This record gives sequence, structure tokens and C-alpha cells, in this order.
Amino acid sequence: MKYAIVEGKKTEALKGGRGICPCCNSELIAKCGDVKINHWAHKGNRNCDHWWENETEWHRKWKGLFPVECQEVVHLDENGEKHIADVRTETGLVIEFQHSFINPEERRSRIGFYQKLIWVVDGLRRIKDKPRFIKVIEEGRTSLLNNLIIFLVEFPEESRIIKEWVNCDVPVFFDFQEPERLWFLSPISTIDMAYIIQINRNYFINSCENGRIEDLVDKVVTIISNYQNYIKQKNQEEINRRVNQIWRDGTRKKYPRRF
Repeated sequence: MKYAIVEGKKTEALKGGRGICPCCNSELIAKCGDVKINHWAHKGNRNCDHWWENETEWHRKWKGLFPVECQEVVHLDENGEKHIADVRTETGLVIEFQHSFINPEERRSRIGFYQKLIWVVDGLRRIKDKPRFIKVIEEGRTSLLNNLIIFLVEFPEESRIIKEWVNCDVPVFFDFQEPERLWFLSPISTIDMAYIIQINRNYFINSCENGRIEDLVDKVVTIISNYQNYIKQKNQEEINRRVNQIWRDGTRKKYPRRF
């Protein structure tokens, strides 16, 4: 982890340092070397939070974009269960930065535990994820709805990273480490149709801090839901038209006009 409690303050790892784990209050030892990034480790190789994953430089860069008091915040539920959120903003929004694979069961557990959660996913963990993602985006359709460009991916399983996250019930943001943008996967996407929009990276960070990210998510979900209802209505109208046409054609054949 990035921080330990040293003399009552959140402190980053320094060579030879010792601190206290904010989650379990056990002793932490600073690990500072040339291979791994500086971090704190539990004495005796134990880990009090089984959700915790080994951090990469990608994790650290994302955490560092938020105030220190929002990073690595211990979350305690009413049953006494504790976990360390990567970031929890002043509005109570939890942001988890996910680099390694996470199975759906654990993902659902985290969503249920934090309740108010969004994911930022490292899109460069696998070499082929970005080119396959861009390919399905380019082969899909785009729709301008309420001045918002939405990419409609009809075969999301062709992109491995979309397939892994498409049934998530909370917002997911793919980070391909592009300087200006992230890709937002709407939480009402399905394995049949994924709805994706681009979002400015700085806007995302600012919106997370001031609580407006939830307004953006609600807006996108509403727009897509209205679009889905519109498509269902048009499809039903087309079905009704065809049924009526078949009925009329059959009636003409059964009772042809006589002259």
C-alpha cells in the first residue's frame, strides 16, 4: 500500500520506515528498492484486505490525482467488515483502479460493499485489448443523442475487455493511457449491445471530486434508456405493419376481387 500511519499521519514509504496499517492496526514495514515502487508491507507477508492487489505505477499515478485524504480510505460497513478503497471522495464516491483480472463474483461483492462505486480499468494490461477495442468501435454505429455522441457496439464479445465488463452494474471507464480521453461503458450495456462514449480525462477527474460524475452517468443512462424505448417502439410498429400486410395479402388471395 502507498500509505501507513506514522506518528498519527498518513505517510508514504521511506527506506527503513515503520508504520501502522490503517485497516488492521498491525505493523507495516517500508519496502524501498529499485525494482518495485516504494510501498508498505505487513510484517510477516500477511495482508489484512484480500481485495488488495499489488500496485503498479499506473495505480499510483491515478491515486496521485486526488487529495491525500481521499486516497486509501478504510471503509467499514455495519457488519464490521473492512476494506481499503483506492479513492473515496468527499461525496462518498469510491473509485477502484483495476489493473489485474477480477472475477465477476468479487466484482459483485465490491459493488455491494461500497454501493456508490465506479471502476477505472487499465486498458493496456494486455497487448491486444486496445486495437480490438478500437476495431469494434470503428465497425459499430454512432448515434447523436441530445448532443452526445454514443458508440453502439453490437458484438461486444469481439473485444475481450468489453466482454469482461459489459455486464457490470456500475459505471466502468477504460483507460488506454491516452492523454485526453477515457472511454465510458454505460452500466445498462448488455452482451448484445454496448453503449460507449468518450469522456475528457480532466473532466472526469474534476467531476469525481465535485460529485458531478453521478449527474453525467444519470444523464447518459436516461438518454440511452429513451433511445432503447424508441427503438423498441419502432420495431413494434414495423412488426405490426408486416402482420397487417400479411393479413391484407392473405385476405386478397382468399377473396379475390371480381370484375
